[in-house]
Amino acid sequence: MATAIKQYISDKYDQHPDMFARDLEAIDKLRVDAVNVLEAHVSGIKKLTAYAAQLVFIGGKFPIDVVSEDNLRFELANILYNLAALYSQLAISLNRSTSEGLKSACNYFCLAAGVLGHIRTEVIPDMRTLPPDDMDTMTLESLQQLMLAQAQECFWSKAVKDNMKDGLIAKLAAKVSDLYDQATEFGTKSDSISTEWIHHMTAKHHHFAAAAQYRASRECLEKQKYGEEVARLRDSLTCVNEALKESRWINKIVQGDLNGLRSRVSEDLKRAEKDNDVIYLMTVPPKSELKTLDRAGMAVARVPQEVSEPTSTLGDHGVFGQPLFAKLVPYAVHIAASIYEERKNRLVNSSIIDELEKSTNKLRELLQSLNLPGSLQALEKPLGLPPTLVAHAEEIRQQEGLHRLRRTMHETSKLKASDEAVYKEGTDILQSEATEDDRARLKHGTERWTRLPSKQAAEGLYKQSTEIDGYLKSARSSDELVQTKLKDHESVLQILCGTERDLEEYVPSSRRAQMPPNVQRAATALRAVLGDVSRLESRRTRKAESLREKAKRDDINTVILSEAARLERDYPMQKIEPAQFENLFEARLERYDSDRQMLLDEDNAQAELSSQIQEANRDFLLARKGDTSTKEREQALQRLENAYFKYKEIISNLNTGRKFYNDLAKIVGRFRDDCKSFAWERRVEAGQWEAELSSGMGALNLQQTKQLQEQKQREKAPYDTKAPAGEPLTAPTPTRAPPPPQQLQPGMWNPEMGIKFGASANGVNGNTGQEGVKGGQWDATKGLKFS
Repeated sequence: MATAIKQYISDKYDQHPDMFARDLEAIDKLRVDAVNVLEAHVSGIKKLTAYAAQLVFIGGKFPIDVVSEDNLRFELANILYNLAALYSQLAISLNRSTSEGLKSACNYFCLAAGVLGHIRTEVIPDMRTLPPDDMDTMTLESLQQLMLAQAQECFWSKAVKDNMKDGLIAKLAAKVSDLYDQATEFGTKSDSISTEWIHHMTAKHHHFAAAAQYRASRECLEKQKYGEEVARLRDSLTCVNEALKESRWINKIVQGDLNGLRSRVSEDLKRAEKDNDVIYLMTVPPKSELKTLDRAGMAVARVPQEVSEPTSTLGDHGVFGQPLFAKLVPYAVHIAASIYEERKNRLVNSSIIDELEKSTNKLRELLQSLNLPGSLQALEKPLGLPPTLVAHAEEIRQQEGLHRLRRTMHETSKLKASDEAVYKEGTDILQSEATEDDRARLKHGTERWTRLPSKQAAEGLYKQSTEIDGYLKSARSSDELVQTKLKDHESVLQILCGTERDLEEYVPSSRRAQMPPNVQRAATALRAVLGDVSRLESRRTRKAESLREKAKRDDINTVILSEAARLERDYPMQKIEPAQFENLFEARLERYDSDRQMLLDEDNAQAELSSQIQEANRDFLLARKGDTSTKEREQALQRLENAYFKYKEIISNLNTGRKFYNDLAKIVGRFRDDCKSFAWERRVEAGQWEAELSSGMGALNLQQTKQLQEQKQREKAPYDTKAPAGEPLTAPTPTRAPPPPQQLQPGMWNPEMGIKFGASANGVNGNTGQEGVKGGQWDATKGLKFS
């Protein structure tokens, strides 16, 4: 355990693992103490619950699967399982012949049941791995009901010991029988509950059903319900005999109890039948008409506070001392910090800087549509290369120009392919799970396979899948657009990447001419406006860099740690979740409100500058109206200028695309992991459904087979009809041996003997008959009896 935690801290956290050397040593010691609890002694409770409490606490500091072999939840489930076993061993070890022993044993059984229920409902669902066979739902349910049955049996024993009323004891016993029956039912669906235990629990179920009916019969006797008394005694005897069929699987003590109960029930039944037949003559109702016994459920599963509220046992006033790894930043805090980082980057890059660049691109598109600054450069410098053009060409050469573009596009393509592969893996998992669900629904029918279809059960995942697919399609369109831009300007960019001689050969010279005063004024005004454009672009570049630096310095870790400490202090029982930092995120992002306002101000300034550009260019064109001496040079310079800005635009597009695919990698990675978790949960659930339906179908098939056999027997029964005249029918050859003749028991009536009053079945004449028959004559004062 300590080795895995130490390695994880070293790999994933900013803190050095040596800071937690004592905690690592302590967690290993706690684990050794807990694992070595082998005897039924109360001292083991503290060792197990102390380690369990620390596991729950550090569960908020680490992800569940920090331990590579299994995970923290699996470790916790095993420790709590041992705790439940210890509680049951303590209960069995007590002397339950005393009131105090019964009370303590009942308490331990209830605690064991509570811990088993806690494992099933709170720990296993978060495990994210397939639980072992002895901790699947059916096994835990069976064990929990078994613990409750034994706790309820303690209440029953106490009631018998204190000579409470038969009616109350009957209600307690009936509930004991129910709990053993439920334990047996779940046990038959488990692969871990042994056959011996299933038979033992079956015997206990029938045993307490017999005890309940016996006590109910005594209450009937007290209330003078003699017919019902007989019916309940008969049912009690039937239940006892059912329990004794399991004699091979139960110990001698239980067998002795059952044999004693059978003797008592048999004696009471013989007496009750005789009294009712001779004296009371009440109708004995069939079992189907007997009122179902009321239940008095006293045993309740109780989860010990050390298990249900483990963090309350840690701290300054906690019984288990200070929590381990308290100074380690919780895993939820790391998730919260990454969420804030993602939102901050989206705000800064997408909502502000990208919008600022879009505005700048619109301004450049306006200049290109006006053939600026090429027309002005051709007029001002009719020979050679303009300095701005030389600077732009040098910049592209230093950045490796086309080679850089092609390399970046290749790297982006690899990122895209990786994202698409991970996304496809996730969608394939969803498709496979949906196919398995449809196959099971087709196999069992929609009326029996009633769980939600895959698309409804994972509506969020399917919605996310559609969103990611939309992202990828949009990205493909953007990638194609970037490739088109490069293809359209590749030839001009090739010239910019070349030497100055290549540029000079590409740009034709025009004849030098003296500019008239009006053209000079218009050109000066246009140059001033273009200077404003350059200054605007430079200002925006500086603001974008400044904003990136501001975002880089915006480290929220300290603030989140302070907020996490406050949450742990104010809500010690509550697990820290990233959603608890939402208000902090909103307040923190308000520091970028001024940058949002800056974007609006820049848009307004650009609108005004665009009007000035159009107006100055209009004056410039009017002043040069009819002058075509520099037209070819203007066009060449403008193509080079346009190619330069298109190069910058493609670089920006590729950087955006690369960042998009890097960010998308995290999204599709989480999507794939969520798909795996969903598919695993659904497969576990489907396995449980299959087991339940299979067991239910098996019982149904047995019942249908029995009904079919009975129907065939009825169809084979001979009809009482007269054979037609003619040849006698040949008797069919029997296919099986006839049943042996029934031996009449003494005292049993034979139809061929007729009805005899006052004589036993073995009697020779009436003088040896019953009391009330004198000389073969019936005495009306003695009642009527059949031998």
